[in-house]
Parts: sequence; C-alpha cells; structure tokens
Amino acid sequence: MDNIAPTYGSRGLSIERGEGVYLFDSAGKKYLDCFSNMGVNILGHNNPDINAAITKQIGLLTNLHGSFSNSARSKFAEKLCKETSMPKMFFCNSGAEAVESAMKFARLATGRKEIIAAKMAYHGKTFGALSLTNTMKKYNEPFLPLLEHVKHFSYDDTEDLKRTISSETAAVILEPIQGEGGVRLPSQGFLSAAKKICEENGALLVIDEIQTGMGRTGKLLASQHDDVRPDMICMAKGLAGGVPAGAVLISDEISGKLFSGCHTNTFGGNPLACAAGIAVLDTIERDGLLSNAEDVGSYFLSRLQEIKSPYVREVRGRGLMIAIELKTKASDYVKALQDKGILTIPTLANVIRLLPPIIIAKEDVDLALPVFREVLTNG
Repeated sequence: MDNIAPTYGSRGLSIERGEGVYLFDSAGKKYLDCFSNMGVNILGHNNPDINAAITKQIGLLTNLHGSFSNSARSKFAEKLCKETSMPKMFFCNSGAEAVESAMKFARLATGRKEIIAAKMAYHGKTFGALSLTNTMKKYNEPFLPLLEHVKHFSYDDTEDLKRTISSETAAVILEPIQGEGGVRLPSQGFLSAAKKICEENGALLVIDEIQTGMGRTGKLLASQHDDVRPDMICMAKGLAGGVPAGAVLISDEISGKLFSGCHTNTFGGNPLACAAGIAVLDTIERDGLLSNAEDVGSYFLSRLQEIKSPYVREVRGRGLMIAIELKTKASDYVKALQDKGILTIPTLANVIRLLPPIIIAKEDVDLALPVFREVLTNG
C-alpha cells in the first residue's frame, strides 16, 4: 500500500480471493462478506455467469465509443429500461457520474439551476455530487465553496420540502433509503408525496438508487415499494456485479431536451460492462433473487432484532440493507466482527451497516448470528 494515496482508512486485511458470499485473506481466513464493496458485488464473488459473460465479451470487444452501436450495449439498455419502466437511459461509469449527469440533464430539461437534496444524504464525492451530499462535515468542509443553487431539506418531511422548493428548482434528488445516513427508511408514501410536490412546482424528481437498486431491498428498485415513477433514476454499484458501470434512466420528455455532445464519456456503456450487466439481470430473474433478498433479508433482520443487548438502540432495514444502530461508537464492534470473520460497514459514528450479496442463504445467516450475538451483547 506504500504507493497508494492515503484516501482510505485501512481495514488491516489483504483480501486475495472471493467465492459466493465469502472472502479470503492472504492467510486463508474466511469472512462472511456483509460489506460487498459497499453493495457493489450484488451477486457475490467469482460468480460463474458474470465470469462467463466477461470472458466471452473480452474476446470480442471491450470498449466502444458511444457514437457506434453495439449488440451488448443495446441489449443491456433494452433490458434495464424494461425492468425499470423507463424509456431512455444514459450510460456512465459510477454512482457519482450518474448523479453529475442527472444534475446536468435536470438543468437542460427545465432551464432552471436549483437542485434540492435531503439532509443526511449521500450522493458521491465529485464536486456536484458532493454539493448534494449532506452526511458528514468532513466530506464537505475541506472543499468549500461547493456549487451554488443547492438547498437541503429534512428527509421524510414533506412540509419542509414544500417550504424549500421554489419556482427556481430544477430537481429534487432523493435516496429511497438513506444509506450513508444510517439506513434511514422514509414513511410509506413519502416518495409519492415528493413526486407530487415536484409536479406542482414544475420540478423533476430524481431517485438515487445507486446503493438500493439491483434487488438490494427485494425489488429491483427500492422506489418500487412506493410504486413511484420518478423523472430520472441514478444507478451504479451492483449494476454490473463488480465491473464499473453507472446509468441514468430518463423520461422521454427529458431525452427530448438533450442534444449531441451535451454530456459524454469515454468508457460509459462499454461492451464489457454491458455484458456483465446483462448477466446480472438474467441471473437475478432466473434464480429468483428478488424474493431471496426479501425473504432472507426479513429473516436476518428479525433474528438480529431478537438479540437483547444494552448497547443496541435499534435494528432496522429493508431486504438485505440492514442497520444496527448502537448507543455507542460502532468502530470497535465492526473490528470485533471482522476479527471473528464477518465484514460489515461503519456509518455515521454509531451504525453498523450490512449489505451482503443478495445470493446469501439462511444457512449463512444462521452461521453468523452467534457471532453477532456475542459481539453485540459483550460490548
């Protein structure tokens, strides 16, 4: 690590290989992966279908400029649009890129400048995405001043959104579940109400499904639980199962306001990532992984909620997106779990976040529960 810039904290492990929902370090120790690279490895590690798709595609074509058509790109776009009920899409390479793209498209489509995001939101660390991010001061303060014409309102508070939105608002961007903000679930109907408020003010609703999408919560999109249809959807992380990929799904109305050259990138929609993305969507459908995420997620959640500990304030979540909120700092608990073979994610100061691959089985959960019980009850 001596030659790598110090922008990440060290977990003190050298991970060398993965298999399914497990990772193995350089000493051969096995870990249940409830980290999954911040939710990226949605189908786990060393998935045979993704591997086969990549192997086949790499022998044909890896990258291709967006001015050419390609069968893998076209097929992935068609499948993703169908599954999300959105007519058009733009390919990029990451979640932050997807958010940046959506911000530009919102300004083009509306002729307005203002973007509204929620307090405790996380949308990425590029300048535009960081301007929307409101999770921790340490992310923002070193880079001030950020973008102008950005406002924040209290998440899950429609009255505050009504007070914040204006005739200058181009878009409101929301996570259907706040991830970095502690796995905070909104009230039922909040997203639908936000959509109505946007419509009444001539603004667009952008849903950030970067962490919640691709089956994480038991539906392909978490916003589908509320049966809301946004104007744009940002996707990335699990989109290609570990291969860098991002996308913005857009309405016909927004597509009609775009023009050639308004926003492009070199690697977005490359055939290699698209081949992997097709394999991910096909595998989710074939193996019933949406139901698995819902069923195993509910089981995992309920069993964690049964653990009686004076150190736990709340266990919450949806599908396989789970938070254990503590009454104390989470870092020591995350380290203790890691030492005992379970990788989790600390967020905020006091939340342990679980994002296991959606292929996880109840048997894997049962093996992990005694470890969670020991760590959470012993403090």
